Amino acid sequence: MRGAGGAGKPWLTRRRFLAAGAGAMAAGVTAGRASARPSGPPSSTEEEALAVLGKTTLRSPGSRPFPDLAPGTHAVPQIEHVVLCMMENHSYDNILGMLGRAPGQTPRGDGYTIVDHTPTPFNPYGTPTFTNPYANGNIQLAYHMPTTCQNDVTVTQEWQQAHIQYDNGTNQGFVISQSGPSAMGYWTGQDLPFIYALANTFPIGDRYFASLLGQTFPNRRYLIAGTSAGMTDDFEDSLNTLPQWGTLVMPAPRGTIFDRFSQFNLTWRDYATAYPLGATALLYPLNDVQAELRMTKIGQFFADAAAGTLPNLSMIDENFSTQSQENPQNIVVGETFLRTVVQAIGASPNWDKTVLVIQYDEWGGWADHVPPPVALAPDGIPPVVELGESQYDGFHRYGFRVPMILVSPYAKQNYVSHLVYDHTSVLAMIERIWNLPSLGLRDANANDLMDFIDQDAMRSGKPTFSPATVADLPPSGENATSLACSSQKPVPLPPAGSVVSAKAAASAPR
Repeated sequence: MRGAGGAGKPWLTRRRFLAAGAGAMAAGVTAGRASARPSGPPSSTEEEALAVLGKTTLRSPGSRPFPDLAPGTHAVPQIEHVVLCMMENHSYDNILGMLGRAPGQTPRGDGYTIVDHTPTPFNPYGTPTFTNPYANGNIQLAYHMPTTCQNDVTVTQEWQQAHIQYDNGTNQGFVISQSGPSAMGYWTGQDLPFIYALANTFPIGDRYFASLLGQTFPNRRYLIAGTSAGMTDDFEDSLNTLPQWGTLVMPAPRGTIFDRFSQFNLTWRDYATAYPLGATALLYPLNDVQAELRMTKIGQFFADAAAGTLPNLSMIDENFSTQSQENPQNIVVGETFLRTVVQAIGASPNWDKTVLVIQYDEWGGWADHVPPPVALAPDGIPPVVELGESQYDGFHRYGFRVPMILVSPYAKQNYVSHLVYDHTSVLAMIERIWNLPSLGLRDANANDLMDFIDQDAMRSGKPTFSPATVADLPPSGENATSLACSSQKPVPLPPAGSVVSAKAAASAPR
């Protein structure tokens, strides 16, 4: 969502989507066409990006994970169903930074570092060492959010503001960006008991990055097509954002994952809570036949899960005004929605051959301490930016980290993956399962998510997790107490005492 305190994204119906794009095209505002990567060895930038992934060899767009097998071959037959549930607008540190940081716990994942465990009114487990400066030299400490409401936060992840937050790799620009001190807030397992229990049970990735330093729409485009086709931000009715509207009608250069599934007679559906609004598949133009046959409301997902008739690929789209966890929503409402999805998968007859991937589309302007590394640009399309903004280093960099959890009967136990991932890693996993041609350079070379799977257990047919594991997970944090803040006056941010002088911060334990 652009700016601060937004009330939800302008999710489009198919008709409005195409009409809006056509209007932008008529105005002469179009995104650049894809250009083929020159043949030859990797460039120095590509070599650096491959090294981040732990690789040295560059795969080309359109190549298959198993070149000797026909495209569409079910190469990993133990997995028949992939379910994607993408939540919204929170960084890793903001949601999972305190995982295993409570007294007596063992830290899990690369979250906040805490040296001084002395509780304070705004840091119940001690004060994280990660801080951010103000323009006047004062220092903003990280702090526990006073409620689960977000009705007074000012965070933003717009393209230019995201690069200010990145601050040339220091991650010291969150507070001086338009996010302001709100960016330094975080929640704990006391606030989000289901998410924390899920992340303590199933494997997580602590190097899972958004695909670019931009907003929801372009990041979701990476999830379904391996590229944003030039899009860098969401869009509003503003002359400055007019170039973004031109990207709407640009088809995915090599199609979307939904196109691939249709091409090879694999089944897919987009279950959208507010359909015909809010379907991720509509972020690229689709023909009417596909849209009508493959998209439906969320109730059908729960029916299909219960009946054991899930398609090969399911896209779950929550209600983006109430359940996505984007500000100004109360985050426990979205946690409840997420729990219903997980419980439906755990109780489904399809459980034993299903992988559920839960991740957030981007960081929402909330702070994170790990700088996003260099990335492979997916194609030759340059960033389309607002009037007067810089293209920076294009699409050669990931966005900030986001929470990611993989739920499966064959998931590794007590595991945190430290490999570098982004949304195209989901595509890479799907392409590996069904040996599909890659959609671009990014997904062709991404680390897939098979590191989260216990390969020996899967090959032997001995699950590491049972449906009972899912059934025993605790309720969400949604209750009368946590919901009360939704109708109360917002608690001022940042909390008193969380801003200190640079001198005092320099002498603090680290």
